Amino acid sequence: MKLRNILTTVGVAAISTMTLASCSDFLDEGPKTALTEDEIYSDTTKVESTLKKLYANWEGTFKDRHLWECMVGTDEIQSGAFQALMEDNNRRGALDMYNALLTADLSYITEPWNNRWPSVGEAAKIINSLKNADVDHNADMARMYGEASFIRGCLNMELTMLYGRIPIIDIAKADELGYGRKPLKDVWQFIINDLEQAAKYCPEKNEVQRATRYAANMMLGYAYMAAPEETGLRNFNKAKDALLIVVNGPFKLVNYADLFDYNKPNTSESVFEWQFDPQTNPNQLQFQLGSRAAQNSFGGDGCYFAGYDQAVPTEWAYSSIADGGIWEDGDLRKEVSIRYDYTYMGIEANIDGCLWENIGDDHDELKPHIKKYEDYRTDQFSGFGINNMWNSGKNIPYLRYANAILLYAECLNETGQTPEAVKQVNKVRERAFDFHLPADKAWSESMSQSQFRTDIMTERVRELFGERWRRFDLVRTGKLIEAALAHNKWTKRSGTAQAYNAVWPIPQTEINQNEDISQEDQNEGYK
Repeated sequence: MKLRNILTTVGVAAISTMTLASCSDFLDEGPKTALTEDEIYSDTTKVESTLKKLYANWEGTFKDRHLWECMVGTDEIQSGAFQALMEDNNRRGALDMYNALLTADLSYITEPWNNRWPSVGEAAKIINSLKNADVDHNADMARMYGEASFIRGCLNMELTMLYGRIPIIDIAKADELGYGRKPLKDVWQFIINDLEQAAKYCPEKNEVQRATRYAANMMLGYAYMAAPEETGLRNFNKAKDALLIVVNGPFKLVNYADLFDYNKPNTSESVFEWQFDPQTNPNQLQFQLGSRAAQNSFGGDGCYFAGYDQAVPTEWAYSSIADGGIWEDGDLRKEVSIRYDYTYMGIEANIDGCLWENIGDDHDELKPHIKKYEDYRTDQFSGFGINNMWNSGKNIPYLRYANAILLYAECLNETGQTPEAVKQVNKVRERAFDFHLPADKAWSESMSQSQFRTDIMTERVRELFGERWRRFDLVRTGKLIEAALAHNKWTKRSGTAQAYNAVWPIPQTEINQNEDISQEDQNEGYK
C-alpha cells in the first residue's frame, strides 16, 4: 500500500466498495468518480455516507483472521498447535515464536497495516474539509468532524502500538510532513489531538457503532496512559479526568454473561459495540477460534463450538490459581470466557480426526478454547437454518464500562490514590462473583501501589479475556516480550523473542512503494 495514494486516488465511489480483502487494490486504483474532493466534502450527505463506510471498514478488523492477528503472541492467547508448527511453511508460528520468520513480507504483518490506512486517509480528508467549517455552530458538522477525528485517532493508536513510528496523515500539512515515519512524540501528540477533538465534538448520544463523547474520552484516557514515557506525553492525571467522564456516565454493569448473549445486544454497559449478525453481517470468528476436534467429531461445520484452532488460550490464561494460572474459585467470568467441555448432544468429541497433523503431544484441539464468540444460532440443531459456524455473528463489545472502571482505577493508583483504586476494582470484581463479592476475594485497601500494578494487569485478563486488549496493554506497560516468554508455549519453546519484537516490522510492500520510507527506516532488528 502506498500511503501517498490515500490522498490522491480515494473517492466516495471507491470507498463504497472497500473491503479488507481488497484494500491494496482499492488504494492503487485510479479515481472512480468525477466528483472533486471539494464537491464530495461540501455535501454532508456524502460525508455521512463515507463515515459509515469507515466504521464498516474498521469493524472489519474485528472479523475473521483479522481479530486474532492482533491477539496471538501474548501471555493470554497463542496460536493453535497445528498453526504454530505446520501452517504456511512454519511461518504462521512466527507470530508467537518471534523468530527469524517474523519478517516484513509476512502476510499477517502486512494485513493489519493495509487494513487501517485507507480509513486513516479518508478520515483525514473529512477532518481537513470540516475543520474550517462552522462546527461550533452546526451540530451536524460538529458530529461528523468529531467522528472522523475519533476514527483517525483510534486507528493511528493501533498502528503505532503495532509498528512503532508511523506516518502522520494531515492533508493541510502534506507537503511539510510527507509520508515518512515520524518521531513517536509527534505521532502520539497527533493521536491525542484527534481524540481531544473527538471528545469535544462527538455527541452525547449516537447511533450504535458510532462514536459518542464517552467513547472518545475513554480512548483519550487510554492514549494518555499508553503514550510511551519517552515522549513526555504519558499523563495519568489527564487520563483520569477523561476516564472519569465515562465512569460517571450513563452506564452500569450488567450480568457478565449478558455481554455475550446475542439476545441482549448493546447492554447498558456498552460504550461502543461492533454490530454483527449471522444472516447479513457475520464475523466468522467461530470458524477461526473453535475446536477442530469438535468439527471432525460432530459432522463438520454445523456444531456451534467447532472451528479451526487459529487462536487458543495459553495454559496460564485458562488455568486456576492453584494450577499456576489466573482463575479464582467462583469467578463467573471463567466459564463465560473459555470453553472446557466438548460434550455435544451427549457425545464427547475425540481427537481421532486430528491425528493426521502428526504433532504428537502438542495436540490442543480438545484443550480450552475461546468461548465468548460462540453463536448457537449457527448450530445445525438450533432451528435457525444457518447450520455453519462460519456465520457466527454476535456483537463484539469494543469499549465497555467495566474496562473504563479498571483503567480509571489504574490511573488512581498511579496518582497516589491506591485505596480508592482498590474500591473501583472491587466494583468490577463484585460483578464477577454474581454481585456478592466474598470477603476473601475483595482486594484490600492496604494494597501497595506496586502490588496493584501487578494485580490490575491480571485482573484485566480475567475481565477482558479475548477482547483484543492484551497486546496493547502489554505494549503500553513494556511487558509484552517478558510476559510471552513466561506464559506463551510457543514463545517459550522458541526462546528467540527479544525486546525489539515488541513492535512488528514495517511491511516490505510499504517500503517498496513509499518513496518516503526506505529500508534504513525499518524497525530495529528486522531486515
